[in-house]
Amino acid sequence: MPKNDLAETSAQCYHSDSFTYRRLNIKMNTATNHQLNPYAIQLCTLSRWISAKQWAPAGSGHFSIRTGDQHGLITKVGKDKGELSPHDLVPFSWQRGEAEYAADAAASSLLHVALYQQFPQAKVVLQTQSVTANVWSRLIKADHYLFSGYELQAVITQQPAALRNCNLPILDANPSLPLQAAEIGRRAPELLSGLLIRSHGLYVWGDSLEHAKRQLEAWEFLISCELERMKITGLL
Repeated sequence: MPKNDLAETSAQCYHSDSFTYRRLNIKMNTATNHQLNPYAIQLCTLSRWISAKQWAPAGSGHFSIRTGDQHGLITKVGKDKGELSPHDLVPFSWQRGEAEYAADAAASSLLHVALYQQFPQAKVVLQTQSVTANVWSRLIKADHYLFSGYELQAVITQQPAALRNCNLPILDANPSLPLQAAEIGRRAPELLSGLLIRSHGLYVWGDSLEHAKRQLEAWEFLISCELERMKITGLL
């Protein structure tokens, strides 16, 4: 990143088994080039759509886009996702065994890094906080959930529902985000395009903004259907 854009003042370091994470206290030039990045503009449009669905209330949720092999942009912490603009995106990076992100980025940037590391084809990561997904995450006690019989599963699995169930891994929230990121790495073989962290939200990713949006819609649909089924059949 150009020296004119960032001025480092201090940093906090966190460590996991394989990565050092540095949270940088940086001052950003408001004229940075990413504000003209067409993908940043499209991410803001998607953010407003997600907000209208009430999937990121009260400034919750964090969205990011990959801008290079080991660089990306992520939303500032606490920003209303219905009012997001490219000015509200800050840089983060992961290279040489070290992840760096801005002081005004959420600490959960580490989880975005973990997903980009595990899925090099991913260009977008979305973390949402819908009521349905949060409630459902507290009701399901297992460490995963298998959806079966829904036609819309094919959006996620790329196979007809009759041929393949759709697995959603569920993680307990860990106050140590480096350890949470390490758990994502350990469970990577189970992941399709989404994971749920109890009381923390749903993470989805895709190889484009449109793909990530479709994955988010599909996962939210499946979770909503199962929650309604449980209510109607008295499983709750």
